[in-house]
Amino acid sequence: MNPNTRFETLAVHAGREDFEALGVHASPLDLSSTYPIRDLEAGGASLEAMALGGLPQGSSVYARLHNPTVARYEGALAQLEGAEEAVAFASGMAAVTAILMAAAQKGRHVVAVRPLYGGTDHLLASGLLGLDVTFAEPHEIRAAIRPDTSLVLVETPANPTLQLVDIADVVAQAGTVPVMVDNTFATPVLQRPLEQGATLVLHSGTKFLGGHGDVIAGIVATNGEWAIELRKVRVITGNILHPLAAYLLHRGLPTLALRVKAAQEGAAFIAERLKSHSEVGEIHWPGFDTTGIAQKQMSGPGSVLAFELKGGFEAAKALMASVKLMTPAVSLGSTDTLIQHPAALTHRVVSEAGKKQGHISMGLVRLSVGLEHPEDLWADLNQALVAAEKAAAILA
Repeated sequence: MNPNTRFETLAVHAGREDFEALGVHASPLDLSSTYPIRDLEAGGASLEAMALGGLPQGSSVYARLHNPTVARYEGALAQLEGAEEAVAFASGMAAVTAILMAAAQKGRHVVAVRPLYGGTDHLLASGLLGLDVTFAEPHEIRAAIRPDTSLVLVETPANPTLQLVDIADVVAQAGTVPVMVDNTFATPVLQRPLEQGATLVLHSGTKFLGGHGDVIAGIVATNGEWAIELRKVRVITGNILHPLAAYLLHRGLPTLALRVKAAQEGAAFIAERLKSHSEVGEIHWPGFDTTGIAQKQMSGPGSVLAFELKGGFEAAKALMASVKLMTPAVSLGSTDTLIQHPAALTHRVVSEAGKKQGHISMGLVRLSVGLEHPEDLWADLNQALVAAEKAAAILA
């Protein structure tokens, strides 16, 4: 495809280059768990190539090793992130785990910047993978690097506070150490970390890439060398993305930019309304960034925001119980608006010290704005904020 092709056009056509030759207009869905092999030598050679992290040399042999529908989606997402390759996994956490397992072959020490998604933080802090983890502030990365450091992990905008991290600065501090950026909140519509020097870009495909609340997926965009290492891990652990999920993800790509930008407009409307509400304290949203980082590396602020309730946890409980149009649920990036309380839910598994370092308070609420009319969303949120204010006043 023309290198000057704009993102919206690329999103429609990526991964569909061979449709005409195949004689199809919609993406083929291959649900096979196994593939016939008559030539044992050829089949064995193909299996060995995949076990070593490569691509099939003929037969896919077995769906844990490779699936054509998954590969089609991987190619499409790689194009959108400007990557050489992409590797898809059964979930975002499976993708993170694979990255860490691959990195551990080169060194047992990793550096991470909080806040991160609660599951990622929990995995790093658990010791399950035998890694030595240093949680550093963004400006402390250079000092935290050791001879055995194999990876630096950051998430920007970060979950759940929307903290922004300067990707290029992190890369400069990391030197020769690869940098992984969780790009779930921004998507390649608004941010392309590889262009800032990152080595790996992680997505929970469950969120904006899926966009409809019906897919669990993870995907990593990176270079060819890392893709081989990630596929090795995927083959051994069996964490390949299910082909039906890959089909749904690929089907959703043509509307990705439209969904992200429409939801972003709604978030801007809600964020402005929140600024003048008496129950709302600080609002966290890249659209209100004063550091210049958002303008430097993002083309838009996105549709996820968080805000502090002055009434703390009791106000948050009342808010969550009072919304009627918004869905009180974890996850984000869906067509409907989701609202949740990080400290009690997604980041409950993070240690108290980790929550404090990540500035995750008991009054923090995270909102993922969907595609509903912003006025309707505000009417619902406003009445819920009234309930929150009353609940806080009773306990005051």
